[in-house]
Amino acid sequence: MLNNQSILLVEDDEKLASLLQDYLSNFNFDVYVVNSGLSAVEKILHTSPTLVILDLMLPGIDGLAVCREVRSQYSGQILMLTASGDDMDQVAALEIGADDFVQKPIQPRVLLARIKNLLRRSQSIENPKQIETTQSTSKEKVFGALWLNNSLQRCKLADELVPLTPSEFSLLWQLAQHAEQVLSREELLKSLRSVEYDGLDRSIDNKIAQIRKKLKDDANRPQGLITVRGKGYMFVPDFW
Repeated sequence: MLNNQSILLVEDDEKLASLLQDYLSNFNFDVYVVNSGLSAVEKILHTSPTLVILDLMLPGIDGLAVCREVRSQYSGQILMLTASGDDMDQVAALEIGADDFVQKPIQPRVLLARIKNLLRRSQSIENPKQIETTQSTSKEKVFGALWLNNSLQRCKLADELVPLTPSEFSLLWQLAQHAEQVLSREELLKSLRSVEYDGLDRSIDNKIAQIRKKLKDDANRPQGLITVRGKGYMFVPDFW
């Protein structure tokens, strides 16, 4: 992650805005907050931040109107926040130029993963000749310093062999195959053991804890294998 990348957070909920500003600032982002749609248009066009986090529902003019107003003049990334589960809102946001969206209530680690993904995508577009940090084949995957080989059932981190059990490797491989997607315990358990999740089985959670420990992913604040509360787990490729 590059330092001093700027994020403009457009959010009228001052408590949420403060919490997200503090959280994202811990990851070397310069985060600025505006609380209305009218202020957002001027701020975006004047400062041209690296990325805009734009709430859908805003006083003055809403997030869709802001996105429509600035999109032709602003070349950075726009990530929409929506409290609505209505697919039409999400489709409308994407059609007028938003790059991604996150549904409320917001889980900061998921938001961070989406931000990193958008910035990585932007950098790859701007620098098409740069060496890819993520490589994939049907048998081998490389994510930065993390190397996985499914044929050999081997994992290396910074060229050091990681002693994963066969079931731990299978779980990690399954998550890596679906990087940046949330996989539920049901999906993971069924793919690994072909059994239905009964709501009580904690084997997936225990294996995740062991994998994190072996991959040096802080258990108290994981960033590589993150927990999406109430939904499952997600593999973040650019952490490694």
